[in-house]
Amino acid sequence: MTRTLIVTGGAGFIGSNFLLTLAKERPDWTLVNLDALTYAGNLENLVELEGNPRCHFVHGDICERADVERAFEAAAKGSGPVSIVHFAAESHVDRSIQSSLPFVRTNVLGTQVLIDAARAHGVERFVHVSTDEVYGSLGERGYFTEETPLAPNSPYSASKAGSDLLVRAAVHTFGFPGLITRCSNNYGPYQFPEKLIPLVISLASEGKPIPVYGDGLHVRDWLYVVDHCEAILAVLERGTVGSTYNIGGHNEYPNLEIVRRILSAFGQPESLIQFVKDRPGHDRRYAIDASRIERELGWRPRWRFEDALPRTIAWYRSQTQWLQRVRNGAYREYLRRQYGP
Repeated sequence: MTRTLIVTGGAGFIGSNFLLTLAKERPDWTLVNLDALTYAGNLENLVELEGNPRCHFVHGDICERADVERAFEAAAKGSGPVSIVHFAAESHVDRSIQSSLPFVRTNVLGTQVLIDAARAHGVERFVHVSTDEVYGSLGERGYFTEETPLAPNSPYSASKAGSDLLVRAAVHTFGFPGLITRCSNNYGPYQFPEKLIPLVISLASEGKPIPVYGDGLHVRDWLYVVDHCEAILAVLERGTVGSTYNIGGHNEYPNLEIVRRILSAFGQPESLIQFVKDRPGHDRRYAIDASRIERELGWRPRWRFEDALPRTIAWYRSQTQWLQRVRNGAYREYLRRQYGP
């Protein structure tokens, strides 16, 4: 079925990968990218789509209703029902600890502005992309399911839990066509180098010290971004309105193991590892039970970590100019504040 899709945050890491996936998998769809182009948004990620008559960019803030309306005006050029996939968010836990208000504004207020506009325009579907961090922290055993109570432990995850609940409330109160996805840690091309994997790749490539929080044994479930994009597409097309779908990669690794693998790929010594003071409120372990989306929608991750991590490293090695441009002065100042001189 032909669709017109508004994608918020489409110049960011996951959003840009999603748009690139759709341009290949659904070439007859009209795609509208609404992005504020904050520090992590980069139109360079989307050069493949330049000149594509079905792809439109709207520079705007999801917190501003007038900007959202301009995205709907662009969507009117397409055919078929209009849906929204909502990626736009402040997403870095460390930054939320430094300053929480931007996370509340974008993630909570921005989501409500989008819901209000989507209701006014009668969108067919609204897929809200969230995170497993809303569930809090696990012990050594067990998995997050869609029924796990929300227990966010950082300003970032609290703001995402708030946005999840706004979508849920709209579904219950207004019959809103909302769906929620909660994913584990993503990695892959175009990820801004503040997150663990691209940060370590960028530092290891230059033989610089690698900061590791605490003992380095915090465990995450790693999901290749291409798998995540395919899962979101499955939810958009076949998911049950009002449902939540966990999306995981079945790849649990402690942070220290990730760092060691990347150092090995660059032929760098483990002596570059520098343990730093742990992050306040650092969740110990995340792990996803993705059996619902596998059972109901037939989605399963295609990429093993052992294959996708080398592929990711190779991409960053081939994109040294891209990496250098995004690592500007503001980024270096952030690293200095976060990890010290």
